[in-house]
Amino acid sequence: MSRLLILVFVFFGSCFPNFAFCQAEPPVLSGAARSAQEKIEAIQQNGESASPKPMTTHLGETEINSYLNSGAVKIPEGVNNVHMIGENGVVVGTAKVNFDQLKAGRRNSMNPLLAMFSGTHDIRVRAHVSAENGVGTVDVDTVEIDGVMVPRVAIELFADRYLSPRYPGIGTHSTFSLPDQIDNARVGAHAVTVIQR
Repeated sequence: MSRLLILVFVFFGSCFPNFAFCQAEPPVLSGAARSAQEKIEAIQQNGESASPKPMTTHLGETEINSYLNSGAVKIPEGVNNVHMIGENGVVVGTAKVNFDQLKAGRRNSMNPLLAMFSGTHDIRVRAHVSAENGVGTVDVDTVEIDGVMVPRVAIELFADRYLSPRYPGIGTHSTFSLPDQIDNARVGAHAVTVIQR
């Protein structure tokens, strides 16, 4: 499920290959972030059980966003103010991104299409997401930088040059196996429903 939510930020990079969210030393959480953490832990424990039971878990948008910004999730360097909105199979994610920090350690390209990916900007990513029969899929529809639509070819170049080498399998179209015995997950109106079988 982490990929289902986090891969929306495919152009920000992600360290989330599984549901564990790459937590460092987790902080003490409260409120909506704590609620999300408890639900995530319950999903993990059920999935790791010798005999997992069928379980349905609902994560609200407030819980998800609180958890993402709580410090419990290792967000890539240069990415701040992450916010997601879900609606019937579509997730819209926004963040403030410092592309120079995000690309640190990678040689800059001379390709003029990649010149827009520098400095600090407001980013908006819209993606269709689905998860059925143990397989998750994320298809990035659009990316905007400071309200300006980024050409598809530039998005794909950026993903190929800066993200795929660091995070294999992440791109404009990503598929992945769902962890923890998750059969499917649905993005609805401001919530995600996770179903384990």
